[in-house]
Amino acid sequence: MIKKYEDEIQALLEQMTLSEKTGQLRQCGPSIAGAFAMDFEELVNMVFDGRISKEKFQEMTGSANIDFHEEDLRAGKIGSYNGINDAKTANYLQKIAVEETRLGIPLLFGYDVVHGYRTIFPIPLAESCAWEPALWEKTARAAAKEATAGGNHITFAPVVDVAKDARWGRISEGAGEDAYLTSAFGQAKVKGFQGESLSDEDSMAACIKHFAAYGAAEAGRDYNRVDMSTQRLFEEYLPPFRACIEAGARVVMPAFNDINGVPCTASQWLMKELLRKQWGFDGMTISDANAIAECVEHGIASDRMDAAWQAICAGVDMDMASDCYSQCLEDLIESGKLDSAILDEAVANILRIKFELGLFEQPCQTTDEREAQEMLNPQSRALARECAAKSMVLLKNDGILPLKPDVKLGIVGALADNRSEMMGAWAIRGDGNDCISIVDACRAQNKTFIYSTGIKKDPPDWKESGTAEVFCDCVDETEVLRIADECDVILAVVGEYKNQSGEAASRADISLSDTHMKLLHVLKGTGKPVVAVLFNGRPLAIPWLKENLSGILEAWHPGVEAGNAVLDILYGCVNPSGKLTTTFPYTSGQCPVYYSHINTGRPGGKAKFTSKYLDTPVEPVYPFGYGLSYTSYTYTKLMVEQKPQGICASVMVKNNGSRDGDEIVQCYFRDLTAKRVRPVKQLAAFKKVSIKAGGEKNVVFEIPYQSMGYYDWRMKFVIESGKYEIFIGGNSEECLTKEVELKDDFTAFL
Repeated sequence: MIKKYEDEIQALLEQMTLSEKTGQLRQCGPSIAGAFAMDFEELVNMVFDGRISKEKFQEMTGSANIDFHEEDLRAGKIGSYNGINDAKTANYLQKIAVEETRLGIPLLFGYDVVHGYRTIFPIPLAESCAWEPALWEKTARAAAKEATAGGNHITFAPVVDVAKDARWGRISEGAGEDAYLTSAFGQAKVKGFQGESLSDEDSMAACIKHFAAYGAAEAGRDYNRVDMSTQRLFEEYLPPFRACIEAGARVVMPAFNDINGVPCTASQWLMKELLRKQWGFDGMTISDANAIAECVEHGIASDRMDAAWQAICAGVDMDMASDCYSQCLEDLIESGKLDSAILDEAVANILRIKFELGLFEQPCQTTDEREAQEMLNPQSRALARECAAKSMVLLKNDGILPLKPDVKLGIVGALADNRSEMMGAWAIRGDGNDCISIVDACRAQNKTFIYSTGIKKDPPDWKESGTAEVFCDCVDETEVLRIADECDVILAVVGEYKNQSGEAASRADISLSDTHMKLLHVLKGTGKPVVAVLFNGRPLAIPWLKENLSGILEAWHPGVEAGNAVLDILYGCVNPSGKLTTTFPYTSGQCPVYYSHINTGRPGGKAKFTSKYLDTPVEPVYPFGYGLSYTSYTYTKLMVEQKPQGICASVMVKNNGSRDGDEIVQCYFRDLTAKRVRPVKQLAAFKKVSIKAGGEKNVVFEIPYQSMGYYDWRMKFVIESGKYEIFIGGNSEECLTKEVELKDDFTAFL
């Protein structure tokens, strides 16, 4: 791929001035200017801290002018924009770049298309619960069509951070706690975003992030340090990135965090030795927002110039938002501290992506007409509804679900009629008015229902931050009892608000708020069956709900078709099939809790001197891979056989019920006699199979030997002979198991 454009790239480099080269490395966004004499980020902090109201913020910013830095653009000092979300503006800026700059080099436009553009699909954590790579690819393809119609060329997605700590807010943006599943998710998204060819007008370059181990931030606190063994890094956190690169991802974003003391943005080992040399990545890299400047705050750079020097020497090609490159690189070159060849290499990497995207041949790849045609079309909405239903996980059902068509439904909870809250974090192009709430769907489908928020007053900052909803006296018990008296079944709609998860939204306490718990207690006391619908962006600690409610549907933040998808599940139009890709802890203090943990010499149990907490069960509330259906499945006839290329495992799965269903069959393994302690289970494969009512299927897995290896204490990858356990079941805890002894020499597979 590189050689195709090398002559053109070299010809451009020979014509470019130093200023034009550094300009190609600069990504900036539109600035709000003219209405106030303070930094925009400081205004955001003032809202967050409560120093000004949300209304005052909107008043101040609403009268501001948008500055696209056209003067710098015409001077060749900008190579890329972030945050442009309409075709008209993108084409306006692109025409300046190609018609009014000296060399006519086109711009790159980047955007965070994390789970949809205008059509908002379920958050990635939710979508991963469908366990369906073909679906993941379809939603990425639909998002790419919309985003490119809006003028964008790069999506800052997929997020392939393995996240095992539910306190971390950005767990919502990835596929959960497992490296194998996250790899499959990431590869499908890369293929969907990038399409058949990057040069197609509806394809965009996928930027995998955050490289690397951002999901392992200490204590689940965003931007925090990561300190771990190299073995664990390679086995649990790096595989999804490598899988995405093998799938053809063209852009990589280093993470905010440090790894073992070196910020990823300044890590030559990470960006050059591993990514470029060992993995053979030949695409473009881009910093996270302001991350280069933050190397000073990390304490690894003395000033912005030092930060710029360290980042470009580490292999960061483009600077997002900090302007360290544009302010410092020319001085570094002229002083002789920075080799001009390093700058040329970074420029070449960026130009190569522009060539691959076809921007030199067709700089303006969209029109207002195409934008209007692609946005939120009926096909995309239908896909969003299908995806949302497949992503929802039925956690509990005492037989109350599916609801009967003539049921009198009482709906309680403000989230039941709050459209914008359905989108979740990082739905920045989405419009809450596009969303369908549960109440909207009930009205449209002529359901018999009565609705109330159940709240008599909003707690302070309830709508602004979602962080202060803690006052139990907010529950209107009289109103709740009235609703209960007039219905057969109560739907309690509770969970998190969209800004309680996502970036900068880590939580020390991941239980439901006091208000929501008070509401549930009151509802339980009415004696009517209560079904909870959870809207949230992370696993929650919900042991009381499991013990006391008649049903629980984990709906996550499901996107524009939220209400319709919820009713599809509740009324049985869709047989639920989603399964958890992240463990639900019993309490916040269990975090991090995940299925693939290492056994200690004293595994947790009832005996005193075992690895456990005194005040919480050893087991989580719901394990990885868990999810119910409106039918049931039986697993029998587990067979395991050693073959030349790997293990062949099969199981018979029978649908015992009267409904057709989709079952997600999961295959795990454990190395019983390794030279380094190994996880109690590791996901090796999965298949989603459709089984007719009363029918059965033989499900076969081929597990290659390469997937059963690990890194020894010398960081040598090994595959060992010896005893292994193979597990197959419907979740990580309920499995059939069979032991197999591998006797061959596996050197040929290393």
